[in-house]
Amino acid sequence: MSGKDTNKKKLKIRKEQPEFEQQIVDLARVTRVMAGGKRMRFRACVVIGDKKGQVGVGLAKGRDVALAVEKAVAKAEKNLTKVNLVNGTIPHEIYVKVGAAKVLLKPAPAGTGIIAGGASRLVLELAGVKNVVSKIMGTNNKISNVDATIKALSSLKKIKEEKIDNKEDKNIKIQE
Repeated sequence: MSGKDTNKKKLKIRKEQPEFEQQIVDLARVTRVMAGGKRMRFRACVVIGDKKGQVGVGLAKGRDVALAVEKAVAKAEKNLTKVNLVNGTIPHEIYVKVGAAKVLLKPAPAGTGIIAGGASRLVLELAGVKNVVSKIMGTNNKISNVDATIKALSSLKKIKEEKIDNKEDKNIKIQE
């Protein structure tokens, strides 16, 4: 009887496969000056996404790099944004300004790929956008550019395709 009981206690809990891919956008050592000296911590900015239309960003600090990244991933999972995609691209052109960061996103035809630089490219890849043209203007700050790209993707409008009577042409309407 004791052999069976010990087997039950030794069952290992399997961790589920992470459903989101994650990328570290920025990792920095930050210092706070106190009366007794300097206190060092690490700041991590992490973008997560499922490549199917969900993306999130998290920014956190911790005493070591692993702790900062873990906290940032937890924050990113809480701040997920649903992205409206149409045939692997965005439904319409959008320009967003967040602080000093300005981002312009344009839809692109199939086969174009992601034409974007820096932090904006990571966000678009993890969101599942296949064809898009992006331009970052203003600041070079990675965190600001990620925030602007996330805001642009979250403010895209949904579109609905309807067939016209007995025609193969599609009429695209934007829902507000």
